[in-house]
Amino acid sequence: MRIAIASGKGGTGKSTVAANLAWALSRSRDVTLVDCDVEEPNLHLFFPAPATDVPVTTPNPEIDAARCTLCGECGKFCRFGALAVVKDCVLTFPHLCHSCGGCTLVCPHGAIREVPRTIGRVSCSRPLSRLVLISGVLNEGEVQAPAVIRAAKVLAEGHPLTLYDASPGTSCPVIETIAGSDACILVTESTPFGLHDLSLAAEVAEKLGTPAGVVINRSNGQDEATVAFCREHGLPVLMTIPFSREIAAVQNRGGLISRDLPGWEERFAGLFRAIPGVSP
Repeated sequence: MRIAIASGKGGTGKSTVAANLAWALSRSRDVTLVDCDVEEPNLHLFFPAPATDVPVTTPNPEIDAARCTLCGECGKFCRFGALAVVKDCVLTFPHLCHSCGGCTLVCPHGAIREVPRTIGRVSCSRPLSRLVLISGVLNEGEVQAPAVIRAAKVLAEGHPLTLYDASPGTSCPVIETIAGSDACILVTESTPFGLHDLSLAAEVAEKLGTPAGVVINRSNGQDEATVAFCREHGLPVLMTIPFSREIAAVQNRGGLISRDLPGWEERFAGLFRAIPGVSP
């Protein structure tokens, strides 16, 4: 079972839900938690433990000057500006390369080969006896977040229950995270911005064919608009987390409400059972 936790905007409490759900489930079963927010991974703050790192590389073009005739075909092909043919050489810009491999195919003289370049890493740890944490980390200045997310998901393959914590928004990294998941939890808050971005995230899940449900976080009891939206779009409200000073105090010190507050382990276990497609 692969479950993605996503949100249309940052700051809704997506990672908080992922961490608390993982802890609650690990009390009774094996769980793998994958931090796919590779530009700002933070789940290791909830679950500190020694980790093993695996580098993530992507192929980048390398020019063989002895074969290159400066014909310009590679530069014409690349839509990302990663190659530029000038008077006496071909300039490459690795940070712009999307590793499509097209330049090697269009070069008529076989003057381009691909070489690996490290863009990030995947860290793996076991902070609890029944919890594995896998964190994707994109190197600063790099743009290929989906490649690091794919590497993190590959490392998690074969585990019976996997939770993917997506990055905020609805861009390529989020799509890469949700794709292939059996269900998606969309975390929102009952504000105009929260509702607007929930609609975008729900559309992404729908386009990917992933069943979704909603967690309303920091609720002040005035959730009518959000509940109405969910009803209209067939999205079950899986859990409502109140706007509470007690909850905020636990979170501010880096704690987990499912571990530190009475009753919340059971509530997060109930959240899991309420996810579309999960058998009781």
